[in-house]
Amino acid sequence: MLSRTLRRPAPSIFRHARTTMRKESSHHKPTIPVGSPEFPRPLPAMQEHFVDKTNDAIGYFRRFIQWSTFGLLVVSVTTWTVFEGAHRWVETVELAGEQDEEVRKWEWDLEAERWTGGEKGGTDPALGYIGRHALRSAWMAQHWGAGPGSSVIGSNAFTGRGASGSGGLNVIEMRLEYAQAFLTTAMNSAGERSGSIRPQTSREILVRHADTMERMGTQDGLHEARAEYERAWVGSGGRGIDAARIALKLGDLNSRLGDREDALAWWSQAMQLVHPGPHPEIAAPFIPPTPPSGPLAQRTFISLLVSLSAFYSTSGQLRQAQAAQEASLKLLRSIRQPETLETTSPPQALHALYILHRSALLSIHHAEVLYALRNTAVTSMEYLARAAESSERVALVLTGSPSIHPDAPESKIPHPPSSEKALIPAYSKSVSMKRPANSLLRDSRRTAAEAWSLMGILAESSDAPGSMQKAVDCYERALGWAGVSADRAGGIGKAGEGTLESEWKVLWNNYVRARDAIRRLEQEKKNAK
Repeated sequence: MLSRTLRRPAPSIFRHARTTMRKESSHHKPTIPVGSPEFPRPLPAMQEHFVDKTNDAIGYFRRFIQWSTFGLLVVSVTTWTVFEGAHRWVETVELAGEQDEEVRKWEWDLEAERWTGGEKGGTDPALGYIGRHALRSAWMAQHWGAGPGSSVIGSNAFTGRGASGSGGLNVIEMRLEYAQAFLTTAMNSAGERSGSIRPQTSREILVRHADTMERMGTQDGLHEARAEYERAWVGSGGRGIDAARIALKLGDLNSRLGDREDALAWWSQAMQLVHPGPHPEIAAPFIPPTPPSGPLAQRTFISLLVSLSAFYSTSGQLRQAQAAQEASLKLLRSIRQPETLETTSPPQALHALYILHRSALLSIHHAEVLYALRNTAVTSMEYLARAAESSERVALVLTGSPSIHPDAPESKIPHPPSSEKALIPAYSKSVSMKRPANSLLRDSRRTAAEAWSLMGILAESSDAPGSMQKAVDCYERALGWAGVSADRAGGIGKAGEGTLESEWKVLWNNYVRARDAIRRLEQEKKNAK
């Protein structure tokens, strides 16, 4: 019965509903066929998902390329601006011509480094874009450094004309290697434009390159520098103060390379140029009885006297060294100096300080020669004391420090060593005097340290009462001028600017030896009681 009920036809109301739905669906049937261009077939859900992802990826890469291009453009423009800005700064500020008439009066502008720009400063416009940028880059490498890494092994600058082949490794400062490479590029540019550049441009670039090679300090570098200075000598015509300074350089280089006869010949040539007049026909340079009159000629002349003194002293010619030093010191004392350095103009004061420091150097040479000739140690101590006093005065004036201890201005206690103070603004901000003043400050500190160290050695070898304590005091003052204070309490400090680590260790070992000797004497006295 149940099966008959299930097979029974649906009521009429349901049949009517189904018929109505079929009619409505047929009435709303689209007239455009599905799949035509006007009515595309709907994509499956998975296909729509991949299309959206593809569009997103394409959009992402499009935006990435757009922003990367923009960023690269910004970085390029910024880098170019900084690059050209640095070169413009060097051209107009660092290499500016000297405008101070007082500086020009004392001829410090003639002693400054020359970068082909002449009296106006800067670089020679005729060198072109590459040549001028190479010159400025060489200046930057020398004065601003060359980035991470301070040294390289070997150099690409040597032509093989020198007597190398020592078999050792030559460690060269990175800044000097970069500088010589840029200067080589500048020399090539000058050679290509020889008809349009200034007559002095090629020689000035050559001198700058020779100076860089000399600073490298290697045998190959010295030989290369000598060859280039000889070319510069030929270009100078062998006349004038510039030729005299080149001849002085050639004499110093030949002395360092062991060519003594050539060194004396070049020094004689320099003496003839810096002090014209009748000179006797002798192999060695003749020291005239009076100094030259011009400021730059005087400084060149004095440097020549120091070179001769060092040459005779180190070559075993002690009698000639003694005679040259005595004559030189007499000449320097005859040069009129200002009564007070504090009231004179900075250019004149710097000239006076230069002479004072060179006299200190000659005094040290003379003290060593006299001691080697078996003179009394007291005489050598007197010359060393004068050298130390003069060197300290030079350093204190250049840094604006008083000569008396600041904590006891009414006493006669000397100012403590000042190895870390900078130049006063009158020199540090000067275009022409900054470099010679910096060099003079460094050299005066080294000379003061050397003089005090030698006095300590003489005092330590003496049998006089209290000599060991005096030696300790001398060594302490030498350490103060040669090094900088330690960062931590109880530290021993470290070598300062211009002082080699080996020299610092010698000074420190001397001080420790004398200090320990005093402690042993004190302990022995206590034990004796």
